[in-house]
Amino acid sequence: MRTVLKVKYHDIKLPKINKIQQGDWVDLCAAEDVAMEAGDFKLISLGISVKMPHTYEMHIVPRSSTFKHFGILQTNHMGIIDNSYCGDEDVIKFPALAMRDTEIKFGDRICQFRLVQNQKKLSIVEVETLGSKSRGGFGSTGKSTPCCR
Repeated sequence: MRTVLKVKYHDIKLPKINKIQQGDWVDLCAAEDVAMEAGDFKLISLGISVKMPHTYEMHIVPRSSTFKHFGILQTNHMGIIDNSYCGDEDVIKFPALAMRDTEIKFGDRICQFRLVQNQKKLSIVEVETLGSKSRGGFGSTGKSTPCCR
């Protein structure tokens, strides 16, 4: 059975979303021309609103080539769109920080998404001890050594 994602395009010229054969992620495009100088922040419109199944959320991250081509970083590391953000005017955007002067054109593929099922119901129990041996603290496995010499 397939999962259905309803998509409203806010510009008929925007490239349609398509799942490619390789991988599970789906590319999204800028829905506007954007000029940014180094240090600028911009919420770049992706030109779509979506309605996903009630038990899913959407995870949005940059494409692997986004920084190389455009010099932008996604400021919140990963965007999470929950299934309540589903109105006709709930347009998805990409929060970009420019690390160099750059131009992004309408239709440029700048990020990608995948649908993920919501976390199962979680019970949180407060305890005095976890009853396990400590590894030595966060980052305790030591400094990495080069893997290729």
